[in-house]
Amino acid sequence: MDVSPGASLAIVGNAPETGAAEAIDAAAIDAADCVVRFNNAAGFRAATGSRVTHLALVNRGGQMREWLEDRHFLERPAVRAARAFILPFPMLPAEHNRPETICWTREVLALLRPSGRPVHILPEALHERARRLLAPRTPGRPNPSTGFLVTLALLLARGQGAAPVQAYGFGFDGWPGHPWAAERAWFADQQAAGRLNLHPLSK
Repeated sequence: MDVSPGASLAIVGNAPETGAAEAIDAAAIDAADCVVRFNNAAGFRAATGSRVTHLALVNRGGQMREWLEDRHFLERPAVRAARAFILPFPMLPAEHNRPETICWTREVLALLRPSGRPVHILPEALHERARRLLAPRTPGRPNPSTGFLVTLALLLARGQGAAPVQAYGFGFDGWPGHPWAAERAWFADQQAAGRLNLHPLSK
């Protein structure tokens, strides 16, 4: 994802309280070499700082359909500021995208690529690895969140001895289909191993 293995890295999640979280250090986020945000970029230009180098946009489901229908989407501040985009889901074959459109990858690529900024699509192999990591801690087949997938991809790309990733704005709550407790436990493991610092949402 064109992030240098040794770059300082801040990942800013979208927990509902992120936009007003007093504990988040906006200056520290802006000081990072790379700042990764998600979807509507909670707290951007406010509580979570004013920089975004990579914007992850969920490319399946109704949220992307709404964005594609918004003729002003490309004018949104976080979209305009992003230097690159991350699409967390691989493109579905056309025959698997009927009768109802689930995957909007083709459409969002057509929208974003004319800007000349890179668009990175996370591969199915990463999803498989994420499911294997989460499976021991949750029943059934895990459905990892976008935040988990992007964080995993970035950590896997880090060099040995790289500074810990700084993670802000993760509340591990939301759509009930994601294994939030398992994801929280994995983040805690990464923090214990010195690979990631998970900053609290409140003091």
